[in-house]
Amino acid sequence: LVALTVLVTPAAHAALADNTCRVVDVDFTPAALAPNQSQPEPLVEPSQMVVWIERANGEYVETLYMTQQTATYGLGNRPGRYDFNSGPRWPYGRRTTVFPVWAHIKKGAAGADDGLDFLEVEFQDGRDSNLSHSQAISSMEQHYCAPKLQQDQTWDTGTCASSAYTDKGSFGSAKSAYPPRADLTRSSEDSTDVPMYQATNKYDAVSRATPAESTPSQITWSIPDGLAAGDYVIVAEVSRAFDHNATYSKAAYPSPTGISYGDYGAAYRGQPSVVYKVPVTIGTADSTATTLDYAGYGDPDGLDGNVRAPDPTITVGVAGSGAERLAIRADGGSPYRLRVIARTQPDAAPPGAPGALNVADLTSTSAVIEFTAPGEDGPIGQASAYEIRYRVGEPITEANFADSSLLGEAVTPAVPGTVQSVEMKKLLFATDYSIAIRAIDDCRKEGPISTLRFTTADRAQGEVDACFIATAAYGSVMAPDVSMLRRFRDLELKNSVLGQLVISSYYTFGPAVSGVVGESEPMRQAVRAILAPIVARVRAFSF
Repeated sequence: LVALTVLVTPAAHAALADNTCRVVDVDFTPAALAPNQSQPEPLVEPSQMVVWIERANGEYVETLYMTQQTATYGLGNRPGRYDFNSGPRWPYGRRTTVFPVWAHIKKGAAGADDGLDFLEVEFQDGRDSNLSHSQAISSMEQHYCAPKLQQDQTWDTGTCASSAYTDKGSFGSAKSAYPPRADLTRSSEDSTDVPMYQATNKYDAVSRATPAESTPSQITWSIPDGLAAGDYVIVAEVSRAFDHNATYSKAAYPSPTGISYGDYGAAYRGQPSVVYKVPVTIGTADSTATTLDYAGYGDPDGLDGNVRAPDPTITVGVAGSGAERLAIRADGGSPYRLRVIARTQPDAAPPGAPGALNVADLTSTSAVIEFTAPGEDGPIGQASAYEIRYRVGEPITEANFADSSLLGEAVTPAVPGTVQSVEMKKLLFATDYSIAIRAIDDCRKEGPISTLRFTTADRAQGEVDACFIATAAYGSVMAPDVSMLRRFRDLELKNSVLGQLVISSYYTFGPAVSGVVGESEPMRQAVRAILAPIVARVRAFSF
């Protein structure tokens, strides 16, 4: 069982006594997508999911959980038109159809903080229908990959073939129901709006990595003191890109036409989001409720928040598709797709501090941090979640912990005393980092932070990768000009016969030459001088 305890903003809890609180557990299993007749070889993209609580009359109360791609990485509010094609780790396009029911019900919630709209993010140059953007407004991308052709051999590898640049956009005048990205640190190419993305995104607090398919998962939410006893409904909305069928086909929802690089990616708009609902009574007694069937589906175009009644246009009988995006579970009684348990949670003490932080593996661009799992009540019991944050160039303290960057890598707590690890990726070489970890229990009590400070390794002499000579000359795979040359290679040179000949020759002779260049600073300076006019030409090119 994967526990997905939600990191909501700390609030008062419905405590029955000093050593107890009231919580709601939500159990589900994301289903793996099986082929069907209309989609024999489906493109696999994980389901997106949001869970919220509403009153019996349909009034929105609070969001409990949202998958990270939407809550942290801005899937619903990225620059670019909503009908852009998509693909593995695709960087652009506002997925306004991802959670239309949630988006509209919370937007209309009177007096609720969740009801606030966000400013819509658009491309900095205003070209909303264009996948091509100038290097001058495109910074290094730490999460998404560059757009690819579907026939590219690295299309579905799950990792980027090389470093990518993307336009992180800027705020426009229009409003969006979805949060912008909360993972960015502004680079010189980015808009001055970028720091405000994280500042305005409150859903980063309920964000969790997408649960693994076919893996039983659980969300635990601590009930606030201010929530009156009574009847409520837990609602889960689940969407999946590329979930096509005869009604919601690529022909019915095609790729956009007349745009630059329109053949990149694939049409993703298949069946709409589906909704599961479970009534629950919140009071002093424990209760359990389940549902096996979906309650309906959202607007295919994301224009309203109405739940449409189940009908034959939504696929049934195919695991992971349509009405069956959540798998059937039979643990503890009758089978269900979504189960809700309201219960009392013992809570004698806050969690202990993670112990023995150390760097188990360190390179110029990554670090593996090990620590000993603490208990939920001091040294006893298993914690529900970890909050892991980091800073660059200065130590983390209790005072600045909440303002530090949240590490996106999720770590499931283990029994006390277990050695656990978390990997920090895509770091800068020879740079000072500070990381802090704290445990959280089901009642939202937070333990003390444990910290570690380290410096990444310097670039190893002669260290090169896919851009052999340029990397050796500039000394880092993360050097902006190296990444820009890679992007030019991937998006332009690969698309012509002459360009492919150039790449083939480069890969034949590049490694040997780079070994000499990397070992000699005068040689590196000379190569940088040779590359300078090429870099200048490429920088002025839009790709």
